[in-house]
Amino acid sequence: MKFLPLILANLFRKKIRTTLTVGSFAVALFLFGLLVTIRGAFNQGVEVAGADRLVVINKVSLIQPLPRSYADDLLALPGVKQVTFANWFGGVYQDERNFFPQFAIDVSTYREMFPEFVISDDAWKAFAADRQGCIVGRSLADRFGWKVGDRIPIRGAIFPGNWEFNLHGIYTGSRPQDDATQFWFHYDYLEERFGSWIRGRVGWYTVRVANPDQAAQVVKAIDERFANSPFETHTDTEKAFAASFVKQMGNIEFLIMTIGSVVFFTLLLVTGNTMAIAVRERVGELAVFKTIGYSDRFVLGLVIVESVVVAVLGGGVGIGSAKAVSVIFGPSLLTALSGFLPSFYMPPLQLIVGFGLAVLVGLAAGLVPAVSAMRLKVVDALRRV
Repeated sequence: MKFLPLILANLFRKKIRTTLTVGSFAVALFLFGLLVTIRGAFNQGVEVAGADRLVVINKVSLIQPLPRSYADDLLALPGVKQVTFANWFGGVYQDERNFFPQFAIDVSTYREMFPEFVISDDAWKAFAADRQGCIVGRSLADRFGWKVGDRIPIRGAIFPGNWEFNLHGIYTGSRPQDDATQFWFHYDYLEERFGSWIRGRVGWYTVRVANPDQAAQVVKAIDERFANSPFETHTDTEKAFAASFVKQMGNIEFLIMTIGSVVFFTLLLVTGNTMAIAVRERVGELAVFKTIGYSDRFVLGLVIVESVVVAVLGGGVGIGSAKAVSVIFGPSLLTALSGFLPSFYMPPLQLIVGFGLAVLVGLAAGLVPAVSAMRLKVVDALRRV
């Protein structure tokens, strides 16, 4: 601490350059924070997928149905603990740009299968008792200003017609990255209105295994059970199933990450070069320190600490700003993106990673000139002045 005034004096000797260097670090780390937040949103389903859940779909395609009778067959298989099912609805609310996932669900089993979605018992009972009832996520409710008791009109696309639902509850995620943009309603209501077209068929099954370590064996057993049947199945872990959707958006994610990464590393290289130049300009001054008795290690440490201080200041401002944006403006961004991203959340781990990256760049930028200054002979250094 006794050398802090000396460090600050050196940093503020050229205030404009120091400010710009700190600002460059801040911009680079702010961009880093936004990139990891966007990447996390793309991979959200993979990260929050249940380790003990499997997804069973038609072997031909997800859009092909499976018999509802498969539920009993699945429950009878060794290692299977719970089974539920759902069906994609694909309706439109007011405007075709208002995209959000709508699922017709099995009310009696769906809630137990996904305990990470939190909703009150009273709201669920009211929903279960009303054939036209629905449940929505908190983000979705905030996006459209919905509240419990509202009558929500949906125009069917896959299932044509005008549908109206009574909102009985709003669920939240137990984790910040949980998807709170979904719309659930009774599968029985869908089946009731479309009769023979969908009766006895569902979109996909979600299966909970008793032991996650045996998931691979259960996956094999399920697909073997329905092999050579009119409706063969393809089973994956929930994580693998979510990852398959991420691959479908891979080009978009790759484009965003590539452009952002190039800009980010360019900023860091420019910043590191600026810091290195600032240190080299003071080689003669550092030689004076050696002349009056300071050790080579002191000179090395002084240069590195100055470099790291700049990095910490700029990195802290940048990564902190990115976190603030994700907290303050996250809901507005999700609304502006019309459901393209299910969440906009920066985990604490990414804050630590970003801050650590700033420190590493600061060390790298100051290390080479610091070592040069440490090894430089006093006579040679003073000759440069």
